[in-house]
Amino acid sequence: MNRLTENLLLMLAFAKRALTLLALTAIVFVSGAGADDIQLPDMGSPADAILTKTTEAQIGRSIMRSIRLSGQVVEDPQINEYINEIGHRIAAQTNEGDHEFTFFVVNDPRINAFALPGGYIGVHTGLIDATRNENELAGVLAHEIAHVTQRHIARAIHANSRQSILSTALMLGALILGAAGGGGDAVQGAMAIAQGTAAQQQINFTRNNEYEADRIGIGALAEAGFDPHGMNSFFEVMSRQEFGAPDSRLPEFLRTHPVTTARIAEARARASEYPRAQASNSTNYGIAQSRLRVESFSTPGQAVNYFERRDYENQTDVERYGRAVAYQRAGRHVEAKRIFEELAGKDQKVIAYHIGLGESQLALEQYSASQATFDRAIELFPRNVPLVIHYGEMLLHMGKAEESHAMLLDLMNNVPPTPEQVRLIARAASEAGDDAESYYYLSEYRLMTGDLIGGINFLRQALRLPELQEIQRIRFEARIDFIREFMSEDQLKALQRSRPVGVAARNGH
Repeated sequence: MNRLTENLLLMLAFAKRALTLLALTAIVFVSGAGADDIQLPDMGSPADAILTKTTEAQIGRSIMRSIRLSGQVVEDPQINEYINEIGHRIAAQTNEGDHEFTFFVVNDPRINAFALPGGYIGVHTGLIDATRNENELAGVLAHEIAHVTQRHIARAIHANSRQSILSTALMLGALILGAAGGGGDAVQGAMAIAQGTAAQQQINFTRNNEYEADRIGIGALAEAGFDPHGMNSFFEVMSRQEFGAPDSRLPEFLRTHPVTTARIAEARARASEYPRAQASNSTNYGIAQSRLRVESFSTPGQAVNYFERRDYENQTDVERYGRAVAYQRAGRHVEAKRIFEELAGKDQKVIAYHIGLGESQLALEQYSASQATFDRAIELFPRNVPLVIHYGEMLLHMGKAEESHAMLLDLMNNVPPTPEQVRLIARAASEAGDDAESYYYLSEYRLMTGDLIGGINFLRQALRLPELQEIQRIRFEARIDFIREFMSEDQLKALQRSRPVGVAARNGH
């Protein structure tokens, strides 16, 4: 079995859970496309004629739902906030409002990153750990962002338009899900392998696309204030890992982004056209790396040993932060609290220090002190996502569910939440005794993960509550009507079968 076939077999084996949802979604997209969907292509490209930006975004959302269902997405709000902050800072330099971006981290030690249709960009934990500085991480993100803004996926599909959009979308979803480390059944891969080679040839970015992504990305790096040499610097690191390594042990990044000496030289020459930025690593870069590194160890003791390799007096603040997080994981909260107090006293601008201190105080049952720490931080950083999420969890632990619900609702009315954050507010509403809103949030969680029937059934449960207010009834029934518009005939039939016995029909629900 050659390497390409073996890789396809492994990746396609991980995609079984995504194929059904993606197939249904893609069929709706293709059959629903009409003359109004065909627009003049951007920059003279015919890609939009075969895959509109709207359709591309819909396909991306479907794949993203399946990746989330695989359980591989890192839900740490501090890491999510950081990767999105860096990603959007770069995207702002290449994007004229035509693309929306969502950046996320996949819990996978392999060194890789990938772009999905619709602006979803995933980074493996292994890649973040492998970067030597923030400029290298920014360089990888800039490259993936350029793939999206230059619509390389749509252009690749157009380049081989003899295959249907549906089959291409299916294979793209399968391959990306495999790269994201999802779970599945090898039988599915064996069934699909006959189509695999053709699909791989179709969706692989061409050499020209890779060079174009480098060129656009380097310019964005410079404009965003990063060192433009960050991209070629990471390429050089990967190239050295390739030298002399057995083929099967190559970093995944080299399989999906082949790096040649010519490409490195061109990237270096391109970066030299811009002023060299003296950008140092942000504190948040070190914090993200430290948090991921602590979680990478099998036991808390291993994490502690790693961060105790150097004497405390000789460590940087970021290394001390990592030590404190390792102590937290090991249950050594007194030592962790002492470090967080020192760090927060030295630099109050770092939100992670406040969060760490509040969590250590909570673990030590110093409830008043913990709430005071979070209150001070909220005054400094109102509506900061990770801060509010951690504060909401702290309030729930203290039995203050109503306060938690109100704070989380204020945040989510202003910042689009992740599915896990919606589950958190559902828990807060439930513990606050607001069952109707809890069911509503659980419905939204199911919708975000692609379960339309489950979403409607939670709304049905809410409609059965005796304490339901009329304004809530109107809102929930309108939401059901809205969801039904997007359901297939099979889903509508399944919905009818799942209807709870004894529930009176209202407006056909």
